Amino acid sequence: MPVNLTPRSCNGKPQPQNRGKAARHAGGSLTGLGRAVTLPRVPPQGEVCSAITSKYSEFLPSAQSAEELVSQVDGLSGSIELLRAGIEEQVQRDLNVAVAEFTELKQQLERDTLVLSILKKLQEFDTAIKEYNTALLEKKYVVAAQQLEKARSSLKMLESRKGFELKILKALGTELTVQTQNMLYHLGEEWQKLAVWKLPPSKESSSLESVMHSELHLCTLPSKEEEIAGPPVASVLQAFAVLGELRTKLKIFGQLLLKYILKPLISYPSLQPFTEELSDVVILRFRCEDPNLDHSSPVEVFDKIKFILEVLHKYLLNVPVEQRVEDKKECRVTLAELLGDMIWEELSDCLIQNCLVNSIPTNSSKLEQYIEVIKSTEEFEKALKNMQFLKGDTTDLLKYARNVNSHFANKKCQDVIVAARNLMTSEIHNTVKITPDSCVALPKLPDPGSGDHLKMQKTSKQLPKEMVNLENETKLSQYTFSLPTCRISSSVEKLMELAYQTLLEATASTDQCCIQLFYSVRNIFQLFYDVVPTYHKENLQKLPQLAAIHHNNCMYIAHHLLTMGHQFRYRLTNILCDGAATFVDLVPGFRRLGMECFLAQMRVQKGEILERLSSARNFSNMDDEDNYSAANKAIRQVLHQLKRLGKVWQDVLPVNIYCKAMGTLLNTALSEIVTRIAALEDISAEDADRLYSLCRIMVEEGPQVFTPLPEEDKNKKYQEEVPVYVQKWMTFKELMIILQANLQEIVDQWADGKGPLAAEFSPAEVKSLIRALFQNTERRAAALAKIK
Repeated sequence: MPVNLTPRSCNGKPQPQNRGKAARHAGGSLTGLGRAVTLPRVPPQGEVCSAITSKYSEFLPSAQSAEELVSQVDGLSGSIELLRAGIEEQVQRDLNVAVAEFTELKQQLERDTLVLSILKKLQEFDTAIKEYNTALLEKKYVVAAQQLEKARSSLKMLESRKGFELKILKALGTELTVQTQNMLYHLGEEWQKLAVWKLPPSKESSSLESVMHSELHLCTLPSKEEEIAGPPVASVLQAFAVLGELRTKLKIFGQLLLKYILKPLISYPSLQPFTEELSDVVILRFRCEDPNLDHSSPVEVFDKIKFILEVLHKYLLNVPVEQRVEDKKECRVTLAELLGDMIWEELSDCLIQNCLVNSIPTNSSKLEQYIEVIKSTEEFEKALKNMQFLKGDTTDLLKYARNVNSHFANKKCQDVIVAARNLMTSEIHNTVKITPDSCVALPKLPDPGSGDHLKMQKTSKQLPKEMVNLENETKLSQYTFSLPTCRISSSVEKLMELAYQTLLEATASTDQCCIQLFYSVRNIFQLFYDVVPTYHKENLQKLPQLAAIHHNNCMYIAHHLLTMGHQFRYRLTNILCDGAATFVDLVPGFRRLGMECFLAQMRVQKGEILERLSSARNFSNMDDEDNYSAANKAIRQVLHQLKRLGKVWQDVLPVNIYCKAMGTLLNTALSEIVTRIAALEDISAEDADRLYSLCRIMVEEGPQVFTPLPEEDKNKKYQEEVPVYVQKWMTFKELMIILQANLQEIVDQWADGKGPLAAEFSPAEVKSLIRALFQNTERRAAALAKIK
């Protein structure tokens, strides 16, 4: 647009616009940007107006031409915008059409490519099936199997194509399955010709006689056709491998081999394998050489198994096959290696459980001989590795053989515990006599010239000759700490011998074995503590003799436990020598076990005595024949019971224990009789006579129950010492005196509380008896007054 650039002055004329600048020029100078600026001199106003007019006349044409140019540019810009809009509309329309055509062509290309690839896969499938049929007719089993795999691969590719559901695929899958089964049938027929099993009936496969009829026939010579086609074994097995069926066939063969050949060789020592070679077959058979042989050595078993595997390796298993492994390249292995992977674990377990376990020594002295077994195991595994049955790493079989010390300790401990338990569950009543002179056949103890004792000997040698011997001349008896004469179970004696022999075995063993054997001996006694009272509980409760024997058994074991650890202390491993090798802590438990059992039997016998005396009708009214007869019968029964116990415990219990036990039971009977008679309120003269006669029976026959020894003449000593063992014996005799005495004799026996009667009865008991025996008279009253 036109711009008015004409300045005007105050009088109407144009004026220049930069008045401020002129004003600054008029001032002369200004300070700008921190420094003084000298301005030029401003001309007069007339000169200024003339200059402006001259410049304006020159500028106006330029401004007009610029305005024209701007208008032209605006017109051209509009034209360009219209052209651009037209072009964009046309190009966009053409571009959309091109993209649609391109997409359609691309989809058509993809469909054509897919159809082409499917047709190629169908062609490949058809070609593979044709070549498979040709190869199968020519017995080229490996080629046939490979063609089947190609056909299977093509079919999988076709089935993976989504969107193309061809009806022919189902028919192709059926055809492939039929041809695969046909191939496997032919391979199975060939495999059965290569390895023929002749087995006994399944019901008889476990006996030695049936195993003798097991045979394996291995084909050795191929036919002429097969020679042309290639080795029959390699061809058949490689075909199985290509089809993925080799492991299945080999697994079946391995199971038959284990069941009918390898395991019987391990289980039956008398079996010996041998081969019979014919023109085209090798027959593997058994023969029985020594039917009575219980176990064969590992060396013999290893040789037998190695013989079998060598035959198989020579005629059947030394064949390389291509083993398919998914997502990996095919690896070439031998059939022997595959079979070894399948059967070795089960075979080695059988060798360990049925061969090596039985060969573990039972005595440490035979451990050195076991080195031969370890060497034979190493040679056996080395031979199997050479035949590629085993890989290069160490197997469990060799580890087990080398770890013989641990297995020896475990087996020894197990055998010890089993033997101990058998002894504990055997009959108790089979006894042997133990005397102070008898002892367990102890092993040779450590040399007394060692350790602290040696130092003591050296010290004593250095003492001056003039030193006075301060030792007491009075010597203890050699039997002071010995177990008294008694009878124990023969099984317990054997049990102690087993414990001593096991400890002796521990002294000659390795440290670990020594510790295991030591604690096995401790386990023996802990097992006894738990097993015997439970296993023999009923007999121990019912039979007094067995209770006494069990008491002796426990005391016998406790007696040996006191010193057993000390005897072996310095011969065991250092770990046990520091104080752990002891059995003393078990002693209180065994003593308590024996005493509790015997005391329980004593309570039973006391109960029977009191029950029999309860039928004596309180010893009242003895003038009645029935009452007297009942009381007499009760006393006779008690004496019979005690005599029977005396015979049962005779020569079983130690004499001191026997006398204490019989004294306690007799004392129970006498105490009961005294209590019942003292409780009577009225005793007639006839009653007193009859009671006296009953008491005399107890006094005369009571001592006869003390028969601790089989020799009758030796028992008199103990029968005379009855008052020592029977607490109420003198009380009973004083009661008999009262029953026959008059008032004065009773008063004399009392002797103002200092006589023998006062030592056995209290004043109240004596007064009660006087009132029961005598009528109420002045003499009785006087006598009662003196009893105080």
